[in-house]
Amino acid sequence: MSAPFVPHTEDEIENMLASLGLSSLQELYGAVPAAIRLAGGLDLPDPLSEPDLRERLEALGAANRPVGASLVCFAGAGAYDHEVPAVVRSLASRSEFVTAYTPYQPEVAQGVLQALFEYQTMVARLAGLDVANASLYDGATSLVEAVNLAVAATGCHAVLCSQGVNPHWRAVMSTFARGSGHEIVEVPLLRGVTNWASLDLASGKAGAVVVALPNFLGCLEDLRQARRLAERTGARLVVCFDPVAAGLLRTPGSFGADVVVGEGQPLGTALSFGGPYLGLFACRLGDVRRLPGRLVGETVDTEGRRAYVTTLRAREQDIRRERASSNVCTNQTLMAVTTAIQLGWLGTGGLRQVALRSARAARYARESLLAIDGVEAATDAPVLREFALRLPLRAETAIERLAEEGYLGGVAVNEGYEGTSYAGALLVATTERRTRAEIDGLATSLEKVLR
Repeated sequence: MSAPFVPHTEDEIENMLASLGLSSLQELYGAVPAAIRLAGGLDLPDPLSEPDLRERLEALGAANRPVGASLVCFAGAGAYDHEVPAVVRSLASRSEFVTAYTPYQPEVAQGVLQALFEYQTMVARLAGLDVANASLYDGATSLVEAVNLAVAATGCHAVLCSQGVNPHWRAVMSTFARGSGHEIVEVPLLRGVTNWASLDLASGKAGAVVVALPNFLGCLEDLRQARRLAERTGARLVVCFDPVAAGLLRTPGSFGADVVVGEGQPLGTALSFGGPYLGLFACRLGDVRRLPGRLVGETVDTEGRRAYVTTLRAREQDIRRERASSNVCTNQTLMAVTTAIQLGWLGTGGLRQVALRSARAARYARESLLAIDGVEAATDAPVLREFALRLPLRAETAIERLAEEGYLGGVAVNEGYEGTSYAGALLVATTERRTRAEIDGLATSLEKVLR
């Protein structure tokens, strides 16, 4: 049981400084550059009573315009407004799942372990690979771990990453690469898909080839080209996939992907102002010892009954530390269980219907919006359920004006695409929830704000 927090008293501070041979706190912090020290204390408002504080927080919360309640959502870019059935919300909120933590003791955690095993099985099938872990924090974390695995397996630090990968994921990957020493080479897009032919490989070797399907702009990439490049450079092929689009597309594994990662939010988790979400991760059996996080397996107990246990987990990676390809030792159990419930509820046919309705809505929305004067397609490649448009005014301005009309009209494409022809585009996404009437309303509103 942890002790309650108790602030340091003046006597405790003096004793600490005396034991260190220091005369003041300023001397203790002497090594901290003055430019980053806090000067003059924190600029905080006066304390409030509980009712006043509650009123203040409620006022701040009321400033939000949540999806569904006041805005029809056409935004995507990695997080999507899919239907979460009542049965999924009901089962996932059961106390057995909500209060469960790490299943260290399998004899008292069979329910959670079985749910995670089912989750792993379904993710592996969606990815078309041998094994999936019990989830990671989010899609960006999964990409980082996939690159770590690939570099460790190949011994080569060069990472060839398509600009079609989510720019936030690329930013996280680049941040981690500053510590790991990975050399990130971004491959530009041409007409919306990766221009692998633009690469000038000095050494001819790479540790990972990273591509997204569909990519951030919604375009369908040719994974066969990426597979050929991976074979030529000796790299692992890492595919960032959309688990809903997998209801219509061939699995990345069938194209030769070695590692498949993704964001699991579309499978049963509401938008929730940005989280918590979960990272999907699957790989080939040959790399299972480098699998990040934990892996739940099926076995039998001493009486021959089917049972579930933690087969592999990153504790041994913690022990190896500097030789480990990952130090992740936890996961998003509740979100993973929610995904398992959602996939189990939908089934193969249900997932296909969700993907098909999303794709049909995207086609109708794209045609409707392109019929507006001044609106042009930002890409030429085929799209599935998300697409980028060029507008005759700033995308940010259009989004603000559309919000006044009751629509979250999309996401402005800027970060990660500076200096490209895609900068300033409006990225629009549809899900199975978007109706013809809502799409017509968006088109009418966009035509109005563009006048």
